[in-house]
Amino acid sequence: MIKKNDIKFLRVTYLRGPNIWTYRPVLEAWLDIGELEETPSNLLPGFTERLTAWLPGLIEHHCGVGHRGGFLERLRDGTWAGHILEHIVLEIQNLAGMKTGFGKTRSTGDYGIYKMAFRTRDETVGRAALDVAHRLMMAAINDEAFDLPAAVQRLTDMVDRHCLGPSTAHIVDAATDRRIPSIRLTDGNLVQLGYGAAQRRIWTAETDRTSAIAEGIASDKDMTKSLLASCGVPVPEGAIARSADDAWEEAQDIGLPVVVKPVDANHGRGVSLNLMTEAEVKAAYTIASNEGDSRSVLVERYVTGNEHRLLVVGRKVVAAARGESVWVTGDGRSSVAALCDIQINIDPRRGESEEFPLSPVKPRESEENQLVLQRQGLSPDSVPQDGQKVLIQLNGNVADDVTDLVHPDVAHAAALAARIVGLDIAGIDLVCEDIARPLAEQRGAIIEVNASPGLLAHMKPASGTPRNVGKDIVDHLFAQEETGRIPVVGVTGSKGCSLITRLVGCLVNIAGKEVGVANGEGLYLNARAISNRDSTGVEAAQRVLINRNVQTAVFESNARSILQDGLPYDRCTVGVVTDMDGIEDVAEFHIRDDDAMRNVIRSQVDVILPSGVAVLNADNERVAALAELSDGGVIYYALDEHNPVLAAHRAAGERAVFARDGRIVLAAGADETSLVALSAMKPATVKYPENVLAAVAAAWALGVSSDLICGGLRAFDATPATPKQTTH
Repeated sequence: MIKKNDIKFLRVTYLRGPNIWTYRPVLEAWLDIGELEETPSNLLPGFTERLTAWLPGLIEHHCGVGHRGGFLERLRDGTWAGHILEHIVLEIQNLAGMKTGFGKTRSTGDYGIYKMAFRTRDETVGRAALDVAHRLMMAAINDEAFDLPAAVQRLTDMVDRHCLGPSTAHIVDAATDRRIPSIRLTDGNLVQLGYGAAQRRIWTAETDRTSAIAEGIASDKDMTKSLLASCGVPVPEGAIARSADDAWEEAQDIGLPVVVKPVDANHGRGVSLNLMTEAEVKAAYTIASNEGDSRSVLVERYVTGNEHRLLVVGRKVVAAARGESVWVTGDGRSSVAALCDIQINIDPRRGESEEFPLSPVKPRESEENQLVLQRQGLSPDSVPQDGQKVLIQLNGNVADDVTDLVHPDVAHAAALAARIVGLDIAGIDLVCEDIARPLAEQRGAIIEVNASPGLLAHMKPASGTPRNVGKDIVDHLFAQEETGRIPVVGVTGSKGCSLITRLVGCLVNIAGKEVGVANGEGLYLNARAISNRDSTGVEAAQRVLINRNVQTAVFESNARSILQDGLPYDRCTVGVVTDMDGIEDVAEFHIRDDDAMRNVIRSQVDVILPSGVAVLNADNERVAALAELSDGGVIYYALDEHNPVLAAHRAAGERAVFARDGRIVLAAGADETSLVALSAMKPATVKYPENVLAAVAAAWALGVSSDLICGGLRAFDATPATPKQTTH
C-alpha cells in the first residue's frame, strides 16, 4: 500500500466566546488534506476497520445521520479526512475524561482546504487531543502502529492538571443549567459565576460568602468542639494533649476507648480510632502530631457507630454519606498488602484521582492502617490464615449515600453546627449507629466541622443516589430570580462602533450606573480611560466583566475579532449591528461573499437574550433582515422615518428611532417622543448621525429615560479620552 502524505495544519485558533460555530468555546483548525481530497474513507483499504478497532466508542457518534452508528455509516459510505479527524478528536477527549460532543467541518471552497471546529473545555488539552487524533488517523490510514493507551493516559494527566476539578466543574455546570455565565479566573479552581456587580465567586466548595474567621475556627478542632458544646450540640468529651504521656493520661480520664487526632488537620488525616491500650494511644499521638501543623493533639471519647459526612449548604443539609469498615479475608498465601490489591483496590470505584468515589487502600503508606493492623498482631507484609478476617480501617471512605435516611433532629444538629462555626458550606462529620434516629438516643456525636468539604462522595457515591449538590450551592449563591447577569451591550460592524459604545456608556452612566466600555479605542470605566489599546478582544473585555463595580458593560466587536476570538460574553441584553461591510478585511479567513459575512455578523444577534433587544440599521437591507434571528425584541433605527422597514415595524406597534427636522425621535408604534436636536450636540459627535441614533436606541432599550438621554447627548464629547498618567 502506498502511504498517504500527511495532513497539514494551516492555522489552529481557540475561540473563547460565542462564534460562527456555536455558543461555546471551540478549537478551530484549518486543514490542508492534500491528496486525501481524492480519497474518502471508503477508498482507504482497511482504514475503517483499523480505526474502529482502536476507537469502538465511535459507534455512539450520531453525526448528521441522527442515530447511533451514524458516523460509522458515513465512514463506510465515504467521508473526507477533515470530518473524520473531527470525530476522532471528540472521541479522544471523551476517553481522556473530558466529555464533549460538538464538532463541525466545512469546506472553504479552496481545493483540499477545510475548517474544522470542536468543543473543548481547555485550550491546552484540546490542542494536545488534536495532535493525538491527527497522529492516530494517519496511522490508521497508513496501517502503522499507534500506542493509543499511552497517548490517552498522557491526555488524562493533562485533564487532571489543566481542567477544573470535578467538584468545581459540577458547580459550574449547575450554574450553566441556570444560564448563569462563568469565567475561570486562574489556572486552578477559582471561578467567577455571573458578571460584574452581579457576580459570586467559588473556589471548589468555598464561596465569597465563606468567612475566613469561620475557616479558622473549623481548623481548630478543640475550639470548634467548645463552641458546639456551649450551644447544646452533642460532641464527644475530650482534651488537648501535648505529649504522648499526656495523651495517655487524658485517655484514662476520659475513659477507654478513645480517638486521637490532630487539632488542626482535615479530611481524616492522622486520625486513629477505638484505641484501648497505652501503646496504641502513644503510637497514635505520634501519628497525629506529625500530621498537624500545631503538633497539638486532641484525645476524645470514642463514639461507637459508623462515620457519616453531612453536607450543609446555607441553612440546610443537602446530602449525607456513610462510611463503613474495610476488611480483607486471608487466603493463607497473600500478604495483607496484596490482599488489599486483590480484594479492595480491584473495585472500579477506587482510584487515585478525584473522579473516583473511593480511594485505594495502601497499608504500607498509611500509618493509621498500620496501627489498626498492629493491634491485630499484623503488619502489611503479614500473611493471614485462610479465612481469617482482617480489619484494615475503621470507617473507610464515606461514600454510601444515605441522604433520604437522615432524621430531622440529626439534620437540625448538623445545620446548627455549621451556623455556630459560621460556615455557609460545611462538611459535618458525625458518628452514630443509625442516622435515621436522633443522636441523643444512641450517644451519637458530631466529631468535626470542615470548611471546603469534598463533594465527590455526594456527586458520585459508591452506592445510593447521586446528589446534585452543585445546584444546591448555586441556589445558595443566587436567589431564583437572580441570573448573575448585568446589562451587556454588544456593538458590531465596521463603521463608528467605537463612538457608539462610548456614547452608550455615557448615557447609561448619566442614569447612575457604573459602566465599563471596551472598544477599538481602548478601555473605559465610566468616563475615565484605562487604556488606549485596541480592546475588542475577549481578554480586554473580561477585565470589565470581572470588575465588581461594573453594573453595565458595553463592548465593540467586528468581523475580525469574532473570527479570531469569538464574542467576549455568552449572552447580551442589547445587540447593535450597524453594517456588514469589510469583507476585504477578513478575506484571509475565507470570508469571500455576502453569505459568509452574514454568518459572522449574525453571531451578535444570535446571543441576544429573550428579554433583550436587537438594535438594527434599517437603512441596510442585509442588517435589517437579521431581525428574524433575534430571540428578543427589535428596535430599528434610520435617518429617514419613511424607511419602509422602519415604517412597517412601527405600524406593527414596535419601536424605532429616527431623525425628523433635525431632531431625534423615539417611536413606539404611533407614540412619539422628540429628543434633543442634533445641532445641540458637539460637532464631532454628530459627524455620523446614524451612529448617534444607534446609541440612543441601545440606551432606550436599557431603560434610560428620554430626559437623561437628552442630557447625555448634549454633554458627550466624541474625542477619545487619553489614559491619565500616574506621577511619581
